[in-house]
Amino acid sequence: MVDWTEKYRPKSLSEIRGNNKARDQLREWAETWEDHREAVIVHGSPGVGKTSAAHALANDMGWDTIELNASDQRTASVIDRVAGEAAKSGTLGGGESGRKLVLLDEADNIHGNADRGGSRAITGVVKESSQPIVLVANEYYDMSKTLRNACQEIEFRDVSKRSIVPVLRDICRREDINYDDDALDRLAEKNSGDLRSAVNDLQALAEEAERLTVDDVVTGERDTTEGIFDFLDDVIKHESAEDALHSAYDVDETPDDLLNWVEDNVPKDFRGDELATAYDFLSNADKWLGRVRATQNYSYWRYATDNVAAGVAASRRHDHGGWTRYGPPSYWSKLGRSKGTRETRDYIASRIAEDAGVSMATARREIMPFLAAMTHHCKNRELTVAMASRYDMDESHVSFVTGSGKDTNKVQSIVEDAEELEAERAVEHSGGAFEGQAETTEMAATDPESDGEAGGEDDVDTEERAEDAEDDDSQAGLSDFM
Repeated sequence: MVDWTEKYRPKSLSEIRGNNKARDQLREWAETWEDHREAVIVHGSPGVGKTSAAHALANDMGWDTIELNASDQRTASVIDRVAGEAAKSGTLGGGESGRKLVLLDEADNIHGNADRGGSRAITGVVKESSQPIVLVANEYYDMSKTLRNACQEIEFRDVSKRSIVPVLRDICRREDINYDDDALDRLAEKNSGDLRSAVNDLQALAEEAERLTVDDVVTGERDTTEGIFDFLDDVIKHESAEDALHSAYDVDETPDDLLNWVEDNVPKDFRGDELATAYDFLSNADKWLGRVRATQNYSYWRYATDNVAAGVAASRRHDHGGWTRYGPPSYWSKLGRSKGTRETRDYIASRIAEDAGVSMATARREIMPFLAAMTHHCKNRELTVAMASRYDMDESHVSFVTGSGKDTNKVQSIVEDAEELEAERAVEHSGGAFEGQAETTEMAATDPESDGEAGGEDDVDTEERAEDAEDDDSQAGLSDFM
């Protein structure tokens, strides 16, 4: 059975769906490459079409493609030998235009191999290249700052439901699949932004049903969940190596996912040497999966499955009866949680960086920790309001910095006060984070005319705020780190 994600991979940039702006930026980068001669980093979530867009671009430009997968082949010697020579070589074998596109996939995974010189070697290749280079990454800021600064940057966003559905509909037409519109809508929603995953699910469901309905999609989700827990029971508790392997064939999960499920749940039953042996097999499975990613040869999948299912089952030395609460891989939940956290962090850092004239990295590493310490749990309310106003923060941003719950009345009232404060500001101050706010407070506390106009309780409040500001060490020196 041919993998539909490969069969229907876009052959031209015009076939890329859901990222028109990024697609046009990539085309412009290629067409003007002779003028700037810079590499480009294409980044975004998995399954949004980054690698497909790079191959489609090479097709449109008449360039041959030399691909190097960063997750396996990223030592300095390999990069110099493969990517370096390709990037420096001339027109021999360089496609119709005499150019070759050097494609480095998973480029954000090289940071863990700095000890082997991989990151440094790629940066060197990028700076010295006489051929166009595309670096594909999921996490842009996981790459070194030096490498990012040496490249242009294009972000591919998650593919919307309305862009996924036409792709699924077109595949159904080509494969002569009968379907209900609701079923394709449900598939698109289920895979929220991941076009590749939606196509994989469509292929799996089409093999089982004569007509694709929304009930098939829902049932398929339920059966997959039930099947994986039965599989875990078979591998960890009951079955022989051979039977566990047959059980793996009945689960609608890729070997990558099976590895994640078993890796997280086997310690709940296995102990000591038994657990160590199981992890040896899981390590072997991971090596085979790395080879799949490096070569795109999916026949190696069976060796990974052998190790995950039969290998772990063969590691069992004791009876593990009874019931165990198995759960989904923590890796998935961490990815889900961290995505929103990273987006919140980067928004705040971008606002600080723009205001203070520093890089986002400096804002994240040097300024945000100070803000967090000084506004912890919103105890210094005045400073927290000023911060929220200065950096245009909503409840989620204030909650992130202060460590308070975003739904609390305290945080919501701070955001409301910040909006009022922003509306009152007639002049935008420069310098420290809250320098303008500090000057306003100081003038209100010391200006006789201001005292006279305020009078009564306002006068007392102003004096108390000024005294609080003098007593509060957390405000001292704030402008120094901005």
